[in-house]
Amino acid sequence: MKQLAGSIRIGWVIEYKGKPWTIVKAQHIKPGKGGAFMQVEMKAVEEGTKTNERFRTEDTVEKLMVEERDCQFLFEDATGLTFMESDTFEQFTLPADILGDARPFMTDGMEVLISFIDGKPVSVDLPQQVICEVTETEPVVKGQTVTSSYKPAILDNGVRTTVPPFIATGDKIVVATSDASYVERAK
Repeated sequence: MKQLAGSIRIGWVIEYKGKPWTIVKAQHIKPGKGGAFMQVEMKAVEEGTKTNERFRTEDTVEKLMVEERDCQFLFEDATGLTFMESDTFEQFTLPADILGDARPFMTDGMEVLISFIDGKPVSVDLPQQVICEVTETEPVVKGQTVTSSYKPAILDNGVRTTVPPFIATGDKIVVATSDASYVERAK
């Protein structure tokens, strides 16, 4: 199914140079001069090799039709990440690097969507947002909450991000799994 390259998302499986590739990273870049483009890191489904590619946003890519199944993450060990299909309760293991930079957001028992091509799991689609706890950040300074500046913070999964000045250590926040950016304070 043809899709505009500007809509590429992490977890998609596309056909590129006659082979299926899983999107590991996707970044929309709009330079000051020239047209916008997507900088994409892809991993070959069969070989496991990685490549970086740049697509103009108006280009089209062939998104492969995959079977998506609801699965639950069970645990990680030396062999990789172990998942269980929610319908059949079958367990299978995938390499830990299949998630790329989003790996720290995977937690035990998390429900994910896994894409299969010909019965073989090829990509994991995490929820778009997760709740994390801030374990380390600078203290709140009175009067600084009005400014739109952000301060560095470390989350309970070890990920570094930036948060507004009113967020303190111990606060729970909503974080986007695609780029580890702050979304809002958890309710």
